[in-house]
Amino acid sequence: MLTKFETKSNRVKGLSFHNKRPWILASLHSGVIQLWDYRMGTLIDRFEEHDGPVRGVHFHQSQPLFVSGGDDYKIKVWNYKLHRCLFTLLGHLDYIRTVQFHHEYPWIVSASDDQTIRIWNWQSRACISVLTGHNHYVMCALFHPKEDLVVSASLDQTIRVWDIGALKKKTVSPADDILRLSQMNADFFGGVDAVVKYVLEGHDRGVNWASFHPTLPLIVSGADDRQVKIWRMNDSKAWEVDTLRGHMNNVSSVLFHSKQDIIVSNSEDKSIRVWDATKRTALQTFRREHDRFWILTCHPELNLLAAGHDNGMIVFKFERERPPFSLSNDSLYYIKDRFLRFYEFSTQKDTQIIPIRRPGSSGLNQGPRSLSYSPTENAVLICSEVDGGSYELYVIPKDSVTRGDAIQEAKRGVGGSAVFVARNRFAVLEKTTNQVLVKNLKNEIVKKSVLPVVTDAIFYAGTGNLLCRAEDKMVIFDLQQRIVMGEIQTSCVRYVLWSNDMESVALLSKHSIVIADKKLSHRCTLHETIRVKSGSWDDNGVFIYTTLTHIKYCLPNGDSGIVKTLDAPVYITKIFGNTIFCLDRDGKNRMIVIDATEYLFKLSLLRKRFDHVMSMIRNSELCGQAMIAYLQQKGFPEVALHFVKDERTRFNLALESGNIQIAVASAKEIDEKDHWYRLGVEALRQGNSGIVEYAYQRTKNFERLSFLYLITGNLDKLSKMMKIAEVKNDIMGQFHNALYLGDIKERIKILENSGHLALAFATAKTHGLNDIVEELSVKLKDNIPILPLRSTSLLIPPTPVISGGDWPLLRVTKGIFEGSLDNTGQEEYEDAADADWVEDLDIADVDNGDISIVDDEDPNEDNESGGWDHEDLELPPDFDTPKATSTARSAVFVPPNLGPPVTQMWAQKSSLAAEHVAAGNFDTAMRLLNRQLAIKNFTPLKSLFLDLHMGSHSFLYASTSASLISFPIERNSSESTPTHTRAPPQLIFTFSQLEDKLKAGYKATTSGKFTEALRLFMSILYTIPLIVVETRREVDEVKELVIIVKEYVLGLQMELKRRELKDDPVRQQELAAYFTHCNLQIPHLRLALMNAMTVCFKGGNLVTASSFARRLLESNPTAENQSQKARVVIQAAERNMRDSTELNYDFRNPFVTCGATYVPIYRGQKDVVCPYCSSHFVVSQEGEICGVCNLSVVGSDASGLLCSPAQIR
Repeated sequence: MLTKFETKSNRVKGLSFHNKRPWILASLHSGVIQLWDYRMGTLIDRFEEHDGPVRGVHFHQSQPLFVSGGDDYKIKVWNYKLHRCLFTLLGHLDYIRTVQFHHEYPWIVSASDDQTIRIWNWQSRACISVLTGHNHYVMCALFHPKEDLVVSASLDQTIRVWDIGALKKKTVSPADDILRLSQMNADFFGGVDAVVKYVLEGHDRGVNWASFHPTLPLIVSGADDRQVKIWRMNDSKAWEVDTLRGHMNNVSSVLFHSKQDIIVSNSEDKSIRVWDATKRTALQTFRREHDRFWILTCHPELNLLAAGHDNGMIVFKFERERPPFSLSNDSLYYIKDRFLRFYEFSTQKDTQIIPIRRPGSSGLNQGPRSLSYSPTENAVLICSEVDGGSYELYVIPKDSVTRGDAIQEAKRGVGGSAVFVARNRFAVLEKTTNQVLVKNLKNEIVKKSVLPVVTDAIFYAGTGNLLCRAEDKMVIFDLQQRIVMGEIQTSCVRYVLWSNDMESVALLSKHSIVIADKKLSHRCTLHETIRVKSGSWDDNGVFIYTTLTHIKYCLPNGDSGIVKTLDAPVYITKIFGNTIFCLDRDGKNRMIVIDATEYLFKLSLLRKRFDHVMSMIRNSELCGQAMIAYLQQKGFPEVALHFVKDERTRFNLALESGNIQIAVASAKEIDEKDHWYRLGVEALRQGNSGIVEYAYQRTKNFERLSFLYLITGNLDKLSKMMKIAEVKNDIMGQFHNALYLGDIKERIKILENSGHLALAFATAKTHGLNDIVEELSVKLKDNIPILPLRSTSLLIPPTPVISGGDWPLLRVTKGIFEGSLDNTGQEEYEDAADADWVEDLDIADVDNGDISIVDDEDPNEDNESGGWDHEDLELPPDFDTPKATSTARSAVFVPPNLGPPVTQMWAQKSSLAAEHVAAGNFDTAMRLLNRQLAIKNFTPLKSLFLDLHMGSHSFLYASTSASLISFPIERNSSESTPTHTRAPPQLIFTFSQLEDKLKAGYKATTSGKFTEALRLFMSILYTIPLIVVETRREVDEVKELVIIVKEYVLGLQMELKRRELKDDPVRQQELAAYFTHCNLQIPHLRLALMNAMTVCFKGGNLVTASSFARRLLESNPTAENQSQKARVVIQAAERNMRDSTELNYDFRNPFVTCGATYVPIYRGQKDVVCPYCSSHFVVSQEGEICGVCNLSVVGSDASGLLCSPAQIR
């Protein structure tokens, strides 16, 4: 059995595959219907309207509908696109066992414990027929896949076949009035739309399942008599053909396989059995340890089955569908329908060569697994799983390529795997002795070599070399010198694919691809969510591979992407240019034409073939957000600019690449305040003061304009800014501009006009303007301020470092693409740095304080006339003209862009919540913790989040006026660590700290400091989601610590609660009793037992007290006073065996204590669990915050604690 997908849930009672999408519905005993994507392994949706178990579920063949039936007597029809129930069909009077849509008509058939079968029209939402005749529960009812028949199975030990032809006629053509009248009479007096055609009797107990063969007139049934029976039918009768015996308990479900000639059954004996439908013999049995099987279903189109059991379901198939093949230059050898075939790529000619013998074993999955070909000897090695692993050697006659009917006896042998290693030599793995046998074409051993590692498979690695697969690595072994040539750490490699020049190799696992060189030096690793199926190298050194759903590429540096989406899986055999040759699951050769432009473009960038890049930019249609993001990531935003038409994206890319001209052009098109502001910031960073000025003008950012004029020394424009502020009645703006200008009289005037006479007086007095001082003294009268007598320094505007023009910039080399691509926006702003933009500033339209900045252009000026009418100067040829040094597009460019922050890389590379917290991504960390542990209450974690984030950074002062500079601290980093590699963050919380806290908690518990102990244990529970450990063993220790701490928290909470209840002795005794059932350390358990014994003895419950005393003595207490008191209590109880009050406590019946209500939940009672600390709760607490850990939501689904990179690997 090849398991493709498995779930863990409540008991699965119903299953249904979608016929097109990779979906499966599972109806559970808990009343939930789950919709899973079995290819991705994800839960898509949940439907929860049924009250009680849902036993039947079925997808519609073409509509976005499914139907379900449950123990609430209801049939519900759902629309999975709308995520809701459309309507409910009522009519059955007992549990509904199965429901099924008809493949053609708008009908649903349902079987029920009310002993009837009903057929419903789901369009009119009415019951159109009731099939009565069974006299016990009807366990299943199914439509025939093609004919107008229904088969039903019942606990009355019969199978009935019903003819619904009359119902079909009635539905299709309600004919004339006479016929309609007769139909009405028939309906009224017990209709004849569905009549029993056959009643099949033969089972000795109730029949649980019956189903039709998809094409033949056969029925298979399974019953409580542990037998599977096959029945045949014709037009007039039906009879038993054979009985299949082997199940050890009730047979739950049985069906014919849709693709293979086999019968599959499952049973409550925890097994799935496979039977040969022709020979009627058992082929194989698959068992589970603890799970009884209840339901079985087959995919309508694919070679897949699904089985539901007590704890979930499995999706599986019996045989691999990958055809074995081997390449040889321009040809392909492959196996199809037990024939070796030859396919020539150039002519696309497909020829049958020789037949391959059928496997001698009667088991499943015994067909050919791999094929190796020797072109010089025209020999083929075919490996299979027969006899635990064997091979067959065929030497193909030269004339057999054309005839295809030659039958020859193959040379056979036993071995784990076999491959050609030379022209006439092949190697066979002998697993028992861990050695390789080198044989010739006569199947004679030529040489034996002991392998350097324990090997379970071998692959070709060049002439005389083998790739040996060990448990966790691959090794190249030289058979001649018997030495290891190289090794690489990787596990579970399934296929090995060498490039044409044998310089590179791809190692394919189920969900990963490792690319290495011929010495197995690692180049890159690629991880896939969906299973990897095949691959091949193209002529450019790019690895092309397929998953279940896509054709993808992998560049030598590990960059990958999608080439094409697939409807069905294919297996790549050869790549010629843009054409991929492949085999599908039916063994047919297919050609797929792909567009290789994207990965060839990326490859040219990687190899710095910029001439190719330029050519592809001009000639191809490369576009899309993914390509833009890729170019940004790789440091080529200026290239990305030329794929983009959207102005906002162009603007962002232009800023990133420092192309200020394109940014200005885009900003003019967008014309939004935010974009002008960002343009101003970038232009200021580049020192392009002209564009800074223009951007500030467009946003009317007068304060920034004034400051810009101050630092560039443009006092004329500062004066105009002061006038603008005056018109706007902006007093602070006026004052700032006067201050920048050093205009003291203007400042005094502003202060005086705004009523600040004292400040105006102080300013005039300080600057020695005595005439103004006298005027102000008169106005101030007796309120003249007294100024301190000391030397003062006057506020004079600073002299600008550079007056006018741009900043001096760092000169860097021209980019490879500069000047080669289009020059959008260059002409318009070529001399922006030299333009005196605000010389034309004027004040107009002063309405309501709104200032418009306009140009002083003459409205009568004829703008159509050309140029400035400058005459050409006739200069001597040797006249030397100095070149401009500060044009916007000369040789001055911005420095290279910064790389991504380390904290961003931490968050991108990790699925561990602690590392997201360290990076400062609190929201993603909370989402991860919610998904992994269902944590909803993050208040207790707030301080831990802040401590962890601060602790993962170091902070330095650059200067007293500058803000702090933070440096991320990386784990295990040193001076020798390469700068391009980034380690995960250094975390302040460690497992050893938690162990120390645990010991402190134990100590506080022993000394009776319960409040302090509870604080320590809760601190451990809060910290555990935020620690990271390295190994799987440490992960197990962390999970064990959660259980230990949870028990102490629950016990201490109950003990503290008990001490609060002074007036309720009964509840005090109960809580003391429950405390003794927490899983504590032996010394603490003795103290708890001593406490409970004392409380119950004082309360008069002597029998209960004696039970604690006996448990105390069984623990062999070291303190003599404990033993003595226990014996006294037992003696007192024996004299008076009674309890004065009844407690909610039964020490004979195992139980767990509810973490919220502190009541016992005895074995067999329903409960819900906290997904983090695994505390148990009564059902009414579902959806509440856990009372023990105070973090998670009780009863929620969660993936589990993730605290180590080893769990992800």
